[in-house]
Amino acid sequence: MQPDLSDRTALVTGSATGIGRGFLLSCARAGADVAVHYNTSEAEAEATAAEARDLGVDATTVQGDVTDADDVDRLFDAVETDLGAVDVLVNNVGSFAPDHWAELSVETWREVLETNVTATYLCCRRAVPAMRETGWGRVVNVGYAGSEKALVNPKNAPYFIAKTGVLMFTRMLAADTTEDGITVNAVSPYVVETSDAFPEDAPRGRWATVSDLVAVLEFFLSDAASYVSGENVEVDGGYLPEKV
Repeated sequence: MQPDLSDRTALVTGSATGIGRGFLLSCARAGADVAVHYNTSEAEAEATAAEARDLGVDATTVQGDVTDADDVDRLFDAVETDLGAVDVLVNNVGSFAPDHWAELSVETWREVLETNVTATYLCCRRAVPAMRETGWGRVVNVGYAGSEKALVNPKNAPYFIAKTGVLMFTRMLAADTTEDGITVNAVSPYVVETSDAFPEDAPRGRWATVSDLVAVLEFFLSDAASYVSGENVEVDGGYLPEKV
């Protein structure tokens, strides 16, 4: 379902590579001018922006640490100067730590919580006021399939905790923007083809593709979903996590 994002500006965090790149190019194909965000992957971000321009839209790159409020303000200022206010925000950044909770450093614990929850909060805090002013906005947050199923596991614990927080924040913000022409939703994969590590068994014999996730994003950004807010679509092939 291809949305029409003509005359819109889209910012996808962490969009130089992987899932974020797929999300950003989807927005570009739909006609949005796009901001490719990166922290350290400058060359990849420039390549993604060039690919977006080949689709006939304007594209810029913005660097910054989205867990830092000053950096978030700076990168939003840059997007607004180059492309205009952000109409579509996709919060894709989020690290994980697949080790036992007792073996994690405090720094790693904080990093996982900050990149998933705080980054989502900071970017929404900056984007939503402008969306309220224009009376239109789309926010899509990236969650995790286990968050709806109350996944409990001593490995990767801060990630599961963080993604549950992302889902709670998604639903809070959806409830707070019901009169503003803004929808706020989440797309939640289990394991994606671009992941760094894979469990032994894949639901339905394969891992999720970037295209699987893009299909859900495009629905959320389309007119067909204008009355859909506060929802979470799990793209997991029917994965049922064990409670440990």
